[in-house]
Order: sequence, then structure tokens, then C-alpha cells
Amino acid sequence: MSDSCKKVYITTPIYYVNDVAHIGHAYTTIIADMLARYSRLVGYDTYFLTGTDEHGQKIATSAEQRGKSPKEYADEVSGKFKALWDDFDISYDKFIRTTDEEHKIGVQHAFTKMYEKGDIYKGTYEGNYCVSCETFFTDAQLIDGEGCPDCGKPTSMIKEESYFFKLSNYQEKLLKLYEENPEFILPKSKAKEIINFVSGGLNDLSISRTSFDWGVKLPDSMNDDKHVMYVWLDALLNYITALGYGTDEANMQYWPAKVQLVGKDILRFHAIFWPAFLMSLELPLPDHIAAHGWWTRDGEKMSKSKGNVVDPKEVADAYGLDAFRYFMLREVPFGQDGDFSQRALMDRINSDLGNDLGNLLNRISGMSGKYFDFKITSKDVEKYHQKELDEVHTILENAQPLIYTMQINRYLDEIWKVLTIGNKAIGDYEPWTMMKEGREEEAMALVALITNIMAKVALLLESVMPEKIGKIAGSLGIEISTESYNKLIKNKELLEDVTITKIDALFPRIEEELLVTADIQKVESKVEKPRKEAQKQKQQDQEPDNLITIDQFFETTLKIGTILEAQEVPKSKKLLKLQVDVGEETPRQIIAGIKEFYSAESLVGTQACVVANLKPAKLMGMESQGMLLAAKDENGLHLLRPEAQKVAGTKVS
Repeated sequence: MSDSCKKVYITTPIYYVNDVAHIGHAYTTIIADMLARYSRLVGYDTYFLTGTDEHGQKIATSAEQRGKSPKEYADEVSGKFKALWDDFDISYDKFIRTTDEEHKIGVQHAFTKMYEKGDIYKGTYEGNYCVSCETFFTDAQLIDGEGCPDCGKPTSMIKEESYFFKLSNYQEKLLKLYEENPEFILPKSKAKEIINFVSGGLNDLSISRTSFDWGVKLPDSMNDDKHVMYVWLDALLNYITALGYGTDEANMQYWPAKVQLVGKDILRFHAIFWPAFLMSLELPLPDHIAAHGWWTRDGEKMSKSKGNVVDPKEVADAYGLDAFRYFMLREVPFGQDGDFSQRALMDRINSDLGNDLGNLLNRISGMSGKYFDFKITSKDVEKYHQKELDEVHTILENAQPLIYTMQINRYLDEIWKVLTIGNKAIGDYEPWTMMKEGREEEAMALVALITNIMAKVALLLESVMPEKIGKIAGSLGIEISTESYNKLIKNKELLEDVTITKIDALFPRIEEELLVTADIQKVESKVEKPRKEAQKQKQQDQEPDNLITIDQFFETTLKIGTILEAQEVPKSKKLLKLQVDVGEETPRQIIAGIKEFYSAESLVGTQACVVANLKPAKLMGMESQGMLLAAKDENGLHLLRPEAQKVAGTKVS
């Protein structure tokens, strides 16, 4: 099948609406979004599903505790999940809810087929039931004879009439599946625990309840309306009901799924129950069930009582959504548990994104503008740099198969090797020396090599950081498209003549660490850049003397500002919020880290020098529209001020 005809179906688990979205939900969804965006880039006909799981006793109980109906409660929480994914620009094709009418019809259709096949029968179940996990456990599985082995909460002994799915009939078929498809469960290290569990013997699965009624009723043909379906049968079938199974089945063309993402805590349901249900329905099985690990916070398990739960929106607002996406995908090998720390995130932003990626784009812009009026041609790249091109193309070719086997952090490691080639080439060949010696053709070939490297990298990073990479593509004059992918990546071609557009720095260095907790954002511990690293960074784009022209200096707009209002930022040790008149129609809001040296009251009515053409930035969710100039030494910090009162907005020159 040609790539243009290949269909790729990517799913997240549907998230249970008993709580708000946390970093684990965001992690799963970002991975799935990355897979879907990459699949579309390479030309695959892609369908991406996410949604919410809304039935079961736990939801009914939570709703009752809040004085709401189960549907009202589900609507509220499901709406928050959808709003967050929309805010995160998640490129899903469908957001399914298990309360959707089409889903209910599809589930009832599947139940009927499995019943008619003889895979469902009626009986009585007695066992230890965990409401939180919606699961029965044997006595041997319990902790201290009572606790749920998964969540630790007390279980209840329940005896009730139930319909059962003949899971035991599928034991050998499942073991054969795992043996013949060693990548069905990813990472492969997770398969062993599933194989051991199935090899130990499977009991038939209770798939209905009579003790509550918040769920999908059995089909009318069963004439047994006191039963609702077990939440896991209901939930797992969403992956096909979302495609129209049992209703309008036009989108069933996307089945089977390429990758179905789950957290490791629900792997057993997806690697045992789900393929058994599909076998019963005589439907093909997904290519991969991919289980990721859990996230801790600074080495500790997250919990509300500890106050260390990470809100993904707060992190994205504080550090930038694309930086957050990159960190989540790069920091931890898929399948392993990961530790979320602001320092690690900040280091990734400053090093990987600022120094390596962002700085290489700055160097392209600087060299192309300084030497060639921003106009670049690739006509001599192969003449001077075939070795580097071959190395780049080999790395990129070998990196891409890592994506669908869920080795995304390794994929990004390989992409960064390509950026290293680009940065190293500048230091090795010294374009400034070439220009001084009149070797303009060689200098152009080098700058064009770096431009092509950046263009190829941009195409393969768009799925990771769509917003920032879109800006890089705009700067290089390329489109993020299948056509560009085929030309620059698949066919290993070079750019046509391009004109570089200068853009603002994409990943400004973070000099303060933003600690994001469940309830607040606070600024803590300024991180100073080591002097040697600073000197090296400054020299990378410039000639050895590191001089700038007067025109470059005057690109910065400095004005005298009058501080009209000043107040402390709650819960911050360093920040003051200022309203500053810089001669414009309305005052500027500036967030300044000077609280340790100035009280709010002492600043009102005074003047300071303001950098007035900075791109607005956010600190603790507040926009800062400029920066005050100050000098700091062993005697403390002092604002730079005019000797005498000046008219607000007076330019400093």
C-alpha cells in the first residue's frame, strides 16, 4: 500500500471523569498528538481519538456527593478535559464520550454479537470489589485480606447476578498473540508481566452490574433491564464505536489502530480484555498497545495532601506549551517512570531549545543577513559539504522508525545529533574567516548547509513543537507539509533559493526558576549562567572581537518611565507589579524582581530606565510589558535613574 493510502489510527485511553486532568493525562495526550501530527506529515490518512469515560458506580457516587445528577457531573468534568485539550491545540479528530448515544448503540450491538456467538452467559458473581478501580479481586490478591492490590483502598464483598464473558476461552489465543507479535505490547519489557498473568489462568469476566444503574443498559433483545454493562466492557469498546461500529461504519476503515496509548496501570485491561473482546467480535487487533510510566514530582509520588500535584496548564502557561511538550517527550524513555522537576525543565529549555535549536536559527539569520542580505542559495552545498549532508540524511533516516515503536526520546536524541552537526560546522569552518579572505562561495555554501539542516530538522520537530516550529518554518520560507517532507526528507533534496526572515528569539533564556504547584506559581532561586558558558555563547554567532555596530545597539529602545503604582505579588518573595508611564496612551504593566531591594511604597512617583521594545513575557500568569534596568554588585541592586526628573517616555540615547 502506498503511503498516501495508508491509514493510521491513534488513540488515547478515554479519561475517567472522577477528577480534573493532571500531568499524566497530558503526557498521554501529547504523545498521541505527536504521533498523529507526524503521521499526517508523512502523508498517512490519520484519525486521532481521545475522550472521556463517564459511567460506573464511582461517577454516580461522586455526583451524588456534589448534589448533581451523574450526567450533570460528567458534563462538567468532560467539558474541562475537552477545554484543556483545545487550549493545548491537541489535533484530535473526535472527542468521544461514553454517554454519546452512538456509543451506547455500538456497545449494545457488540454485546449482542458476543452473546449470539456464545461468549456471554448469565450467572452469579461473588467477590471482593473495589469501587475506585471498578474491579473484582480474589482473596489471594488482596492486601491484608481487605485492601485493593492496585489502589490500596478497602474492597467490599459483593454477590450479585451477572453476565459473564468467557475470557477463559481466549487464554491460548492470547498467548499465541503475544508470541507471534512481540511488539503488540510496548515497550517489550511490559509484555512479560502480561504473559505471566495470562499463563497463570484466566477466569471468566463479570461484565454487568445490578447494584447501580449509571451505565449502558443491555440490549432490548436481552429483556433484562436491571443490568448495566461493566464499565470496562463499555469503555474499551469506545475505540470502535468512535469509528461508527454498530451505527454508521464508514470510519471503520481506520481500524485496526496503529498505536493505542495507555498508562501502565490499565495495561492489563487493554492487553488482555480488549484483544479478547476483539477476537470474539472477529475484528482485527491493533498493532501496538503502548503503556507509559507514571510521573513523580521531585522524586516523590504526587498527591493532593502533599500539595505537589502538577497542573499541566500552569506549567504550560509558565514555561510555554511547546517547551512543556518537548520536555515530556524527551526527558523520559517511554515506559519508564519519570520525575518532573522545574530545574530539569528549565535546563532543557536553556540548553536544548535555547542553545542548540534557537541559537542555530539565530546564527542562520545573523550570518545570512550580515554576509548575503538574507538571500541563500543551495547550489554549492553538495560541492563543499557532501560529507555533512550524508551524515545528516543517515541520521534522519534511521531516526524515524523509532517513532512507532515508541522510542520517542531516542528519536529526539537523533534529531539533536543533526543540530550538533550544524553548530559544529560553523565553528569548524568559520564563515567570518572565509568572508575576510574573499571565499564568499564557500561561506554561502556553509550558511546554506546550516539552513538546509534547520529546514529538515524543523519538518521532523513540528509534531513535537508545532507552534515554535511553525515560526522557524516561516523564517526559512518553507511550509510544513507532506510535499516538503517528501522533498527534503524522503528524497533528500535541498532547498530552492530562499530569503531568510528575521524573527524574535524563540526560546529566551530563563534566568529564574518558576516553581509550579497545585495552587500557585512562585518565582524562586535565580539561576546564574557560568561565565565560561556565557563567553562561549556570545562568541558563537560573532567574530572573535565580539563587537556590535551602532545600528545594532539602537535596535534596543530605552525610555524614562514614571512608576505610577506598585504592589507586591502575593506569594512571591521577589516580584513587584508596577504600572509605569512611558509616554504612551496607557501605562505599561511591568513585573520586576526587585522586592528584596525596594518596597512597593518607595517606588511610587519615582523614575527608572525601561527597555520598551521587549516582547511581552509572562511571570506567574501576569504579563510583563517591559523591563527595568538595574545594576547589582556586592552592595546590592539599584535601579538606573535619570539625574533629574524627565518627561515620561523620554528616549535614552
